[in-house]
Amino acid sequence: MGKLYRMISADGSAFAAVLDGKDIVSEIERIHKTSAVVTAGLGRLSMAASLMGYMLKGEDDSITLRIDADGPAGQLVAVADSMGNVKSSVSNPVVEISLNAKGKLDVAGAGGKDGTLSVVKDMGLREPYVGVIPLVSGEIAEDIASYYATSEQIPTVCALGVLVDTDLTVKSAGGFLVQLLPFADEKCISTIEENVSKMRPVSALLADGAAPEEIAAMLLDGLEPNELDSSSPKYKCDCSRSRTERVLISIGERELRSIAAEGKDTEVSCHFCGKTYVFAPEEIAALAESASSKSEG
Repeated sequence: MGKLYRMISADGSAFAAVLDGKDIVSEIERIHKTSAVVTAGLGRLSMAASLMGYMLKGEDDSITLRIDADGPAGQLVAVADSMGNVKSSVSNPVVEISLNAKGKLDVAGAGGKDGTLSVVKDMGLREPYVGVIPLVSGEIAEDIASYYATSEQIPTVCALGVLVDTDLTVKSAGGFLVQLLPFADEKCISTIEENVSKMRPVSALLADGAAPEEIAAMLLDGLEPNELDSSSPKYKCDCSRSRTERVLISIGERELRSIAAEGKDTEVSCHFCGKTYVFAPEEIAALAESASSKSEG
């Protein structure tokens, strides 16, 4: 279970959200059996989704972040709810590439630099909000900040980091978002810029034992920050047999009857948690009937 903590400046012009996401990213590595660089990339995207999801207002709201680019990892997806709980998937979980020029895991090389970041907010309206921007760097944190600047016109500082140990386990993982409201003055902006420039990487701070509330205080130092709220997000998949049935019904009566006619059990695996649901031929046939009545209705 992670720890997500938020603070706000005394005048309400800036707030910081900090996530200790080690447990979340460890679960990503366990479920998807990712190589080190994919653990780092998918971990960063998932923590960004958790931080952004926690800013949603409605209990049933959700946010989906998707990177479609030219890297060997393929598509990366992370989905979070309004409590910051998150689930994620990747097309190719095992990618082996050289370290980047700085001697670190080459997240941009694995995920790709030429592509898009899509942000889909489902807030219970008739249509979800969709924002799509070209990737700035493929390192993910910069791309999240670019999304806020271009799509929502909110000045944002974002940092995301994952330290992977030699045995591929997650040593530390975390991230933060700092956002300014329109009435933030120049002094507030320069104070935050100075604070961020003096800070060590968030994953290093967490590895050395710093708590999210301590990091949030560093980010808003000099602005008399107060605690806003906190949460304990986790990696959480909400798949179920009934939801899988609805997905199967959506492929249509004709296809389902064809599958049932083969006389074999049908296995459907969840992309987010790997759980497998097995349907006997007669169950597939019953779903074909449901698809038929749905199309008639």
